[in-house]
Amino acid sequence: MATTNGAGHPLPYDTYRAAIERETRRFAEAVRGADPAAAVPSCPDWTLADLARHVGALQRWFGTLLTRRVQEPPRSRDVELGLPDDPRDYADWVAAGVPGVAAVLRGTDPGAAMWAWGGDRHARFWARRMLFETLVHRVDAERAVGREPDLDPVLAADGVDEFLVNLPYAGVFAPGVTKLRGDGEIVAFRCTGPGGAAGEQWRVRLDADGFRLLPAGGDAGSGPETVTVRGEAADLLLLVYGRRSYQEPVFDVSGDVTVLDRWVAHTAF
Repeated sequence: MATTNGAGHPLPYDTYRAAIERETRRFAEAVRGADPAAAVPSCPDWTLADLARHVGALQRWFGTLLTRRVQEPPRSRDVELGLPDDPRDYADWVAAGVPGVAAVLRGTDPGAAMWAWGGDRHARFWARRMLFETLVHRVDAERAVGREPDLDPVLAADGVDEFLVNLPYAGVFAPGVTKLRGDGEIVAFRCTGPGGAAGEQWRVRLDADGFRLLPAGGDAGSGPETVTVRGEAADLLLLVYGRRSYQEPVFDVSGDVTVLDRWVAHTAF
């Protein structure tokens, strides 16, 4: 599987299977009993009901893709949802989908060839994608109900890696990505702090015809870093997903922040 840095990414498939179940239950716990009409600040114009419907529907759609081992881009996302009439029941509906998703993942050969919008055209793509879709939205839900989220640093670092690996392909639904260009500037993200992710790093070079991920360990011909963001893995994950600002004190930023501003403006999705 393609990876930006070769530092143990992607994680073992069974890690994704277990984490998807855990994160889905944590998401359901966060929204259960909360006002479904409450706003989700990190997802503008969405309520908790919207967020829960999105998470539950997307997991069921991913499960359908995996079950069918689709080989071509699907023409529709329509799947049988069994969505409750009352949004107050959405939390239980999300949780009720866990056994089905778990069964699909257990019965899936991660190396099976299938369509994926990213570079890794295998079933394992969808397990990794499903995890970080769920994990980030769990954070959205917890913040919306006033909880302070916690993230495993190893999972968070893998989430940064997954985001950057797939970013070059995201233009199909995030057109701004296709306009991310430059004159050879390098944007670097470096993990600090405690935990197994400390020391990990990712570097992206912006060129006139687009951008590319640089290999782990540096590239003699790549040039110096133009701007570097240092922070703990959990914070970096939320940064690349637009849930944190690089101006927050949890980050140490050095270099030309105008390049970082350009990055942020073109990588939102």
